[in-house]
Parts: sequence; structure tokens; C-alpha cells
Amino acid sequence: MVDVVVTTAGGVEEDLIKCLAPTYKGDFSLAGAVLRAKGLNRIGNLLVPNDNYCKFEDWIIPIFDQMLEEQTGKNVLWTPSKVIARLGKEINNESSYLYWASKNNIPVFCPGLTDGSLGDMLYFHSFRNPGLVIDIVQDIRAMNGESVHAGPSKTGMIILGGGLPKHHICNANMMRNGADFAVFINTAQEFDGSDSGARPDEAVSWGKIRGSAKTVKVHCDATIAFPLLVAETFAAKVKKSSGTMS
Repeated sequence: MVDVVVTTAGGVEEDLIKCLAPTYKGDFSLAGAVLRAKGLNRIGNLLVPNDNYCKFEDWIIPIFDQMLEEQTGKNVLWTPSKVIARLGKEINNESSYLYWASKNNIPVFCPGLTDGSLGDMLYFHSFRNPGLVIDIVQDIRAMNGESVHAGPSKTGMIILGGGLPKHHICNANMMRNGADFAVFINTAQEFDGSDSGARPDEAVSWGKIRGSAKTVKVHCDATIAFPLLVAETFAAKVKKSSGTMS
């Protein structure tokens, strides 16, 4: 029921890394210097050991080598979404959403692919085996094309959080004079002028959401609100149509 996913680099790499080694629950108040001395990296209240990224490097560098061979030998043009699809296929782990996106041919776009550990790995690989090229222009054509070629169909956005993915999704819908439905779920506020905190009505002024669209902003942690939303809408529809749901 999903046509397109847009995410951050962290939304790609952490999905893969969790399949290679566990992430641990910690606390927001843990001291950074103490964690650093113990080789632990804090993401909010989650802890990721340095060794997880070493395992990620050992896993991903040979894949980059294969991709470079395909680029030079088969003239494969790599884009961020093609890279992500390849990684989702290679991880071969049902706990990965990238695995399921790859399996169902759902494109996953990441306009900031190098903004994270993935960027580090591409940096390391560029010294060890230089030459891999990832074309962002073809991805903006593909992303905007998803919106433009939706044709007479209506488009809807479910945006969890803010930042680059939120704007990327909204901006693509500007190419069709706006989305018809929009649900924003985040805790950001608009008083600082950020796009993350902007309410749907601001996007209407840009033509990213139609003036006639049905919109709502839910001021809540997406990890709380989104599962509830799915359970009461999409999951319920699947249950009714199939008779059972596991």
C-alpha cells in the first residue's frame, strides 16, 4: 500500500546495522564522555557500540566493490535509490524494512545519502577502490516523476518527523500542484521558521499541498502515533480484505 519511501541516511544505515548487531536501550542523560570512553554512541536514548559500525564496514565494502565492477563492466548507472535497493536485497533479513521494500519494488529515496555512516563508508571505499559514482540527478527525476506521473490519481503524504525527507516529499508534490492528503506527525514547532515545524498550511502557500486538500498535523512522537494510526487504518483494511492477519 506504499508507493514511495523517503528517508534519511540514518534511516537506511541503522535499519541495516540492526540486522548485523544489536542496538541497546540506554538513557538520554548518560554522559557523552563516559560513553565515548566505553566505545558507545548515543542516539537519543539508544546506544550503538563502535563495533557495530565495524561490522557494517565489513559487510558493505565488498558490496560497493561489486557495484563498482557492475558500473565499469556493465555500464550500470547507480543512484541513491538503486544503491538502497541493492543493500535491501543483500541484507536478506525480514526484520529490515529495506529488505521488504526491495522485495516489493518500492523505491526508497534518500536525498542526503552521504550524511551518516553510509557517507563514511563511501569515503573509505573511495580510497580503497576509487571510481564508484552515485548520480543524484537521476533520483530527483525519479522522485519527481513518481508525483508527476501519478496522473489523475490523488497523492497523499504521511510524514514522520521533519527535516530533509519531509521537504523532499512535499517538494515532489509541488510538481503536480500539490498533494490531495497530508498527515504530518512530529514534535517540531513552527516558531523557529524551520520546515520541520511548518504546519501543512505553509506547504499550501507553495503549492506543495492543494488548497482543497485534507490535512492534519499530529503533535506527537511518531513512534507512538504512527503504530496507532496503522493499526486503526491500514492494518484494519488488510484484515477485512484477507479475513486474517498475522
